[in-house]
Amino acid sequence: MSEKLVSLAGDESKTSPPTYEAGAIQHGALPARTGPTTPGLKPLPRGPFPLDIPVLNQLRGKRVILASASPRRKQILSSVGLANLEITPSTKPENLSKEDLGPFEYVLQTAIQKCLDVYTVALENSLKSIPDPSLVVSADTVIVTNAGRILEKPRSEKDHIGMLKMLRDQKVHKCYTAVVALAPREDCRAPGYNIETTVEETKVIFATDVSDELIEAYVKTREGVDKAGGYGLQGMGSLLVERIEGSWDNVVGLPLRATLALIEKAVLNQEDEEVDDEEE
Repeated sequence: MSEKLVSLAGDESKTSPPTYEAGAIQHGALPARTGPTTPGLKPLPRGPFPLDIPVLNQLRGKRVILASASPRRKQILSSVGLANLEITPSTKPENLSKEDLGPFEYVLQTAIQKCLDVYTVALENSLKSIPDPSLVVSADTVIVTNAGRILEKPRSEKDHIGMLKMLRDQKVHKCYTAVVALAPREDCRAPGYNIETTVEETKVIFATDVSDELIEAYVKTREGVDKAGGYGLQGMGSLLVERIEGSWDNVVGLPLRATLALIEKAVLNQEDEEVDDEEE
């Protein structure tokens, strides 16, 4: 392969998405012929394209709210085509009782509270020029130790170091992420919306040979300050983790496949629920 072709392929990757032709050249296929195009033929559009499924097509151009300030959750939802998300975090304090509810119910009820709070405020602040939201998505993530202790974001550097050392020493812990999808009902039947929920669980195994020095150095990067459990699996925090069992993006903060399933149920399954009620 000539240096010229290598140079062209490298320059193209900086300015546009990769193409199948570029991949073929890298693996030894003959390069496509260059020269003038056939008159009257338009070049094919290039990707990446939004995910072409009914629920996302229906929501395109509609008001969709993510009830979270997490840039990771926004990035995950944007990856499937929900790019124009309205970011509106809940302002209500997260003060539910961990002891009374336990990890599963605590994370679920916290996510439901966030979603309903943001939806209610959005309706109250709606103007004639601003449509009501077509979808609100919320999520909450907690880490649960082997002893059943619920960990959220670290409160200080000392707390952060202690949290990571505990997770290393216990080796195994669980990550719970609750997701809530709320869509208004077109027929306005009480309570006026469909709400769908799920709690996803992932087992995380820390590497026991991680040194105190590495943990302290990681804490000083501040990468894990805003994350439940104090580490980011998608970043340098992966140095602390030996492996996971379950959904990777669940640990990041939003299990995408489960979230899409909830959105489909909340937005598209309104008529099914109505038929079921009539049959009963």
